[in-house]
Amino acid sequence: MSILLQPYQRFFDFSGRSRRKEYWLYILVFYVVMFVLAFVDAALGLGGSSQTALDTTDGFSASASAEGGILTGIWAIANIIPLLACAIRRLHDTDRSGWWVLISLIPLIGTIWLIVLMCLDGTSGRNRFGPDPKDRLGRAAEAVFE
Repeated sequence: MSILLQPYQRFFDFSGRSRRKEYWLYILVFYVVMFVLAFVDAALGLGGSSQTALDTTDGFSASASAEGGILTGIWAIANIIPLLACAIRRLHDTDRSGWWVLISLIPLIGTIWLIVLMCLDGTSGRNRFGPDPKDRLGRAAEAVFE
């Protein structure tokens, strides 16, 4: 449970490293809450819309869509800084500068490349951004080599 709260505990911390587990669990929770809030917005009439269609004349087909409203917007705005900080720390874990997050501004290819970078395993041991968050070598071994 503490790993889910870590991005919020390190809200403005753009230094250090974050594991893949921390980053991807944060992303999962972020989008699940966005999805739920989009439907809550639509149900409460807070600016969101929800559409469903079902056509059974030529067989079965269905579609659904939901757009966010006020609650979804508040959630997204409240999570901009922790999302950015966690992404930068994740890039630090792969021994890359946080500026690599800007590659997502390149349509499609940049976003795909950023996802690939976020999926890569972090560097073993200490790198220029700090100690290994997985602590693969152990704290005792790191103290010996310092």
